[in-house]
Amino acid sequence: MRTGSEPVTARSALRMRFWLSVWGLIWAIFGTVAFALAGRPGWAAACGLLWVIVTVDMTMILRHIKQGPHYQPGRDVPPYEPVDDRSPYRPPERRRPSRPSHP
Repeated sequence: MRTGSEPVTARSALRMRFWLSVWGLIWAIFGTVAFALAGRPGWAAACGLLWVIVTVDMTMILRHIKQGPHYQPGRDVPPYEPVDDRSPYRPPERRRPSRPSHP
C-alpha cells in the first residue's frame, strides 16, 4: 500500500551504488597491497576488512539489480485505505493537555 508521500517515478540508485562500490573496492585492494608492502600490518588488515565489507555490499547490490524491478503501485492505487464507518475499531480521540492554573 502506498503512503502517499513517495514520488510515483521513484527509482533506486543501485547502479550508482554499484559503481561507487567498484571505486571503493579498487581503493581497498590498493590500500591492502600498499600497506602490506610498506610493512604496516595493522593498516593492511584494516584495508583488508574494508575490502571484505565492500565485496559483500557489492554482492548484495548485484543481487538486487539481478532481481529486477519490484511491484510499484500505479496512479490508480489510492494512497490510503478508505475509512470504513462500519468498522468496530475507532482510534481513541486525542485529548488536549490541560493547562496548569496560575494562582
